[in-house]
Amino acid sequence: MRRLNRKKTLNLMKELDAFPKVPESYVETSASGGTVSLIAFTTIAFLTIMEFMVYRDTWMKYEYEVDKDFTSKLRINIDITVAMRCQYVGADVLDLAETMVASADGLIYEPVVFELTPQQKELQRMLQLIQSRLQEEHSLQDVIFKSAFKSASTALPPREDNSLQSPDACRIHGHLYVNKVAGNFHITVGKAIPHPRGHAHLAALVSHESYNFSHRIDHLSFGELIPGIINPLDGTEKIASDHNQMFQYFITVVPTKLHTYKISAETHQFSVTERERVINHAAGSHGVSGIFMKYDISSLMVTVTEEHMPFWQFLVRLCGIIGGIFSTTGILHGVGRFVAEIIFCRFRLGSYRSTSVPLPDGHTSNHLPLITENSTH
Repeated sequence: MRRLNRKKTLNLMKELDAFPKVPESYVETSASGGTVSLIAFTTIAFLTIMEFMVYRDTWMKYEYEVDKDFTSKLRINIDITVAMRCQYVGADVLDLAETMVASADGLIYEPVVFELTPQQKELQRMLQLIQSRLQEEHSLQDVIFKSAFKSASTALPPREDNSLQSPDACRIHGHLYVNKVAGNFHITVGKAIPHPRGHAHLAALVSHESYNFSHRIDHLSFGELIPGIINPLDGTEKIASDHNQMFQYFITVVPTKLHTYKISAETHQFSVTERERVINHAAGSHGVSGIFMKYDISSLMVTVTEEHMPFWQFLVRLCGIIGGIFSTTGILHGVGRFVAEIIFCRFRLGSYRSTSVPLPDGHTSNHLPLITENSTH
């Protein structure tokens, strides 16, 4: 009974077999067919390798939603060097809620030399070059997201020349926690003091000739500090042309959730617009000399997720490549042989020209002569 069931199963499978079976004696091989087969196999191998490289690669998917978190604090990471002594400058944050965050809450004032060493200049030049490429090719930002935590820090290395030059600048670095509302982080002359109607800076004891707001932004970011991420203002350097000069940066901050195969973090991207002008009250240019960074928080949140091609999709694409190339090359080969046979047949017919055969009655016949055994001897 088992053998009968097996035979029935085999017969059923044979009936379901839809693949053509052509005996080898019926298959005609040719040089053109071998050439087309070689081209087909080479193309399949090349496209398979390229498809495997696409399968290994990943891409970033961007999704947008409304940011409903209004109660948490926003972290601002700062590393700015100003070409003035630390006792002459002060930094703080004032938001739209009239909440003042003093620099003493998390910033460090460090006396340094403003001029960079050759090693630091080289790193800054590379950072500025990367910034220029990012402005031209926005897709490079995906590469930076993928390489987060794997790249080296973008901060300038410490000085190694042991310069005996006295410090002429102040490095303000650290972080502050502010409310998630629009605000203004600024660095100006004098230390900040609380005031019932806002805040003020003690600048009366500093002479205007000592004003110099030439500055270098080594790092400025919002949210969680992620090594390897390059922000729009990293590496920026501005040289003041006048003592009373104002530098303004208008920043739009976008909350961002980053999910890759390496990390999962909550950070903030931002775009910036720059403006600078000389303060001259006589000419109608009013304001306060200093560095002002006015930021605004976007109501949208971006979720950046690293995605990968599924394995089943890779197999489907691979089968499409192999089957498509075989079918296409077979059709092209058949059409090519058909065209070649037509051309060669015309040449062969043209080679058999008609000949004139004399007849006994003096007439001629234009038909081809018959070949007989007598005529061959």
